[in-house]
Amino acid sequence: MTIPLGSADLDEELRGRLDVLCSLLHADPFTTAPIEAAGADLAALGHLGKIGLRCTAEVLGKGLLALPEFQPVERYAERIALAVGALGVGFTAANTESVLAQQESLQRSLLKAVRDANWNLKESEARFNEVVTSSTNGVLIVDPDGRLLQVNAAIGDILGKTPDELTGVPLLDLIEPGFDAMLREAMAELAAGTTERVRQSQRLRRGDGETARVTLTASLLRGADDEPIHFVVVVEDGTELALLQGELQRQALHDVLTGLPNRQFFTTQLEIALRKGDPEHGITVFHLDLDAFGMLRDSFGGRVVDRLLQHVTGRLKVLLAAEKVMIARFGTDEFGVLVENTASTPGIDTIMKSINEDLLLEPTYVDGHGLAVSVSAGVVHRPDADAEPLDVLRSAERALRKAKQGRRGQWELFHAGQDAEERQDDALAVQMPSAWENGEITVRYRPVVGLADGAVVGVEAAMHWERPDSAALGHDRCAALAEQTGLILPLGEWVLRVAAGQSMWWRQSGQSDRALAVRLTAHQSADADLVSRVVGVLDQTGLPADRLMISVPGGVLPMADAADNVAVLARMGVLTGIDDFGLGPLDFGLLASDLPVQAVRVARGLVTSRSPYVAALLPLLRERGVSVAVDGIVSAEQARWWHAAGADFATGDHFGVPCTPGEFPREWEPR
Repeated sequence: MTIPLGSADLDEELRGRLDVLCSLLHADPFTTAPIEAAGADLAALGHLGKIGLRCTAEVLGKGLLALPEFQPVERYAERIALAVGALGVGFTAANTESVLAQQESLQRSLLKAVRDANWNLKESEARFNEVVTSSTNGVLIVDPDGRLLQVNAAIGDILGKTPDELTGVPLLDLIEPGFDAMLREAMAELAAGTTERVRQSQRLRRGDGETARVTLTASLLRGADDEPIHFVVVVEDGTELALLQGELQRQALHDVLTGLPNRQFFTTQLEIALRKGDPEHGITVFHLDLDAFGMLRDSFGGRVVDRLLQHVTGRLKVLLAAEKVMIARFGTDEFGVLVENTASTPGIDTIMKSINEDLLLEPTYVDGHGLAVSVSAGVVHRPDADAEPLDVLRSAERALRKAKQGRRGQWELFHAGQDAEERQDDALAVQMPSAWENGEITVRYRPVVGLADGAVVGVEAAMHWERPDSAALGHDRCAALAEQTGLILPLGEWVLRVAAGQSMWWRQSGQSDRALAVRLTAHQSADADLVSRVVGVLDQTGLPADRLMISVPGGVLPMADAADNVAVLARMGVLTGIDDFGLGPLDFGLLASDLPVQAVRVARGLVTSRSPYVAALLPLLRERGVSVAVDGIVSAEQARWWHAAGADFATGDHFGVPCTPGEFPREWEPR
């Protein structure tokens, strides 16, 4: 390829060639061969064409004859004419050869381009065929009339037919009846050019008569004239995906360990049962909880309790097999049971008795351990058909909490009025923090008296909630509400600090040196920080440890944390006591234990009934050096009876209601 020179370079080049030409005209002997070669070189410059050659010949013919060095004209005229002709001959020959060379090069390039295009086409077709052949999706080449021209093996696997059986078959013949119109309309849109690609869920007929659920994607290929050549249809088998989605959905709605439905699924079915249940017999919802499950888990570990849960699941299914029932696992050790009642459905007590007897009397053995559990339950019987499922479950859970208060293996039936009361309790519980912050909750004090002489021997601190628009709430109500939300821990510590500070003020002012009594809730008693809280209060207020009595509910004694707290406080010199004495088997455990307890308080409900059972235990307590207190004394006659039975101390309205520090009497006179 010749690259033409620029203007300045061309002028310099032509000037040099003119000098050479002039030298050749003067040469002797004169010959035209070198001049023809100069013409060929002139063609190589790439600037002269046919017109340029003619102009060059005219300029040289006239210009050379006019030069002084070629005078007289007669001597050089012939040489100049021959030179101009030779120059043209050399230029023409070289130019013709260049054109032929360019044509040959162009031909070779065209042949190479055609060869490369054919190779690329074959390679592209090979790659396409490889992709189609190895694809797990079905690929169909369909002619404009809708017949299958070519298919891969994958579509044969999806439809249970060989590719040869499918070739030539109309595509619409593979579609389930009722679904072909949708595909026919889509392919018409492709042919009309209104859309480039369609994707739709389809149902194809398999060779075995079953239906294959697929996702079908179709596009149209057009030729150079923009006319349709064929459709390309890709078929993605959705059967496995549908099975996987179904399994994932099942797992999302079922418990992995037991295979039972979970709470979400149970709630959905409960709503259906509420709306469509038998209006005469209704439904019953049980919220079951395994008693002492945490103790079993801590003692035997996860594998054993997992087997226990599976055992309980199996037994519930067997025991309730005769009923139209749904059993679900709500949580770690909680189950839900939905019974759609009929005329033959047993009563709630019969169902609960059969469950507890079966699980308690027929233990299951895991790794050599015989495990038996009891079940507590909250029950909602025949809720309204328009009730919300979540409200029904919440009611069952509340009844369960009530059933588990200090008891095991019991069930509690939810009552309509109970819900309103508990909702009111919930509302009060959530209002307590702001009431405390606003100063509505204060500490009041009531006297603890000796029944022998009626002398005030101690002061008991009590919470008091003075509500602006409602009746005030006393200590027991405040403590129960705070226990629900966990507020009792900071609130209880504050009560202890305020009361200890007041006790120290009375002591320093010489008004009283009586012991301070503070009652704790179950949550406070098992608090891991209880000892540090008490130590902090004693250090801050300066109250001596032996002037403080801490009492805990008797029901918390089986809890290791609570028992440890009592023992540590006793070693510090703090007086310790047990509340709610006389309610059951724990009383004998207390008598047999070496727990350092200085006093017990008889449960308030037993004071009025004057329980002979408790009266029989009092001498045993006194033998161990344990003092006995009674709460709720409302008359002198009650006070005399309990004193005769062996009680040492008492509190109650008969001796004085809780009052503010300023109202608390310096000296108390019996009424």
